[in-house]
Amino acid sequence: MINLTISELAKLCNVNVATVRYYEKRGLIATPPRTEAGYRMFSLETAADIKLIKLAQDLGFTLEEIKTILVIYKTEHYFPTTDMYRFAKSKIKEIEEKINQLNNLKFLLEKAVNDSDSALPPPKPLCPLMKILSEGEGKNS
Repeated sequence: MINLTISELAKLCNVNVATVRYYEKRGLIATPPRTEAGYRMFSLETAADIKLIKLAQDLGFTLEEIKTILVIYKTEHYFPTTDMYRFAKSKIKEIEEKINQLNNLKFLLEKAVNDSDSALPPPKPLCPLMKILSEGEGKNS
């Protein structure tokens, strides 16, 4: 069995040592055994877990969601199909809401850029974006 120090693990996973400590504190990775000198010794399985965590984060999952995904992933005879279906539906709705928010922001920024008829940069009171935000046009209806 290969054992890695926290710095070796962090380097292998392309994360900071503080990230490894944080994942351990949050219960995303197992608390590793320590040497007599007090050094944490991590397994290659922990490195795989961290890589999965980072990939899931890149896909937009929260750490709490990732914790659930890890439990399901690591439990050989457990796959809650109904729960995963509900989770996926919920995540789709969340993504759609985020897309709507981003489209609204894009619209406001395009409006600000298109409404800019003075020399750039305009004074703060004449900045189209500041006008939009102060007039409340960016509020969700």
